[in-house]
Amino acid sequence: MPRITEERAIPEKFSEAIGYALSGKGKRIRPFLFLQAFGIYSSHEEKAVPFACGIEAIHTYSLVHDDLPVMDDDDFRRGRLTTHRVYGEANALLVGDALLSLAFELMNSNAIDFPPETVQMAIDRVLKASGPEGMVGGQYLDLKGEGRKLNFKQLEEIHRKKTGALITASVVSGGILGGAPEEELKALEDYGQELGLLFQITDDLLDVVGDPDKTGKAGQKDAALGKSTYPSLLGIDGAKKKAEEKRLRAQKAAVKLGKKGRLFIELADFVFSRDR
Repeated sequence: MPRITEERAIPEKFSEAIGYALSGKGKRIRPFLFLQAFGIYSSHEEKAVPFACGIEAIHTYSLVHDDLPVMDDDDFRRGRLTTHRVYGEANALLVGDALLSLAFELMNSNAIDFPPETVQMAIDRVLKASGPEGMVGGQYLDLKGEGRKLNFKQLEEIHRKKTGALITASVVSGGILGGAPEEELKALEDYGQELGLLFQITDDLLDVVGDPDKTGKAGQKDAALGKSTYPSLLGIDGAKKKAEEKRLRAQKAAVKLGKKGRLFIELADFVFSRDR
């Protein structure tokens, strides 16, 4: 990721905290999806990197805030102490705020290299997915659901917003910026929605059966917070079956892209079988 805090009037310790949040060992699936979708339609991937970094900054801000004691209260993320455990809760809150602002600054910088109206369409897609209709709204529903027995429909609504919205927007905005035709944007949308839910199901499974040394965070957190999850509603085997269903549905959408969808098919396999 570009050094978005380099040579700027940002207090040194605050810049360090922002860099700490960004530099953890994450999977970077969202910017990867964006660049892969963009690369199908354009050969200028290097020019789209700032936009991809903006998406990762949004995702990172959400993790910093999710980890706070008033939210999911996590001490470890990406294999090390969470940002608030290193820099304090108030500073972590500000780190998240800064990352969200910097994200849209980065994405808007692409108006130099691409038609401004196309950049705006791509930004609008990410903006909607990040806000109250998407990721933030999903987090609200997730918190509201703690200690309650949710039904499957309620659980799916939470994760289509909290996890799926930004994953879907990543792949779709890449297509938009790259110049994908409308029918292929629909295939990218369908793929992103199925992959987002697949990602969440495997995340829920890893919280129960995963190795904390590999996942980089403590296990059994969902049960401790009284959250409804795919394994708690469907059982381990049922959740695995649902993950397989989502994998196949994602790959079916990717097939509509022809040879251009091959990497998306492989990514669905990776998400399905991941151990971290």
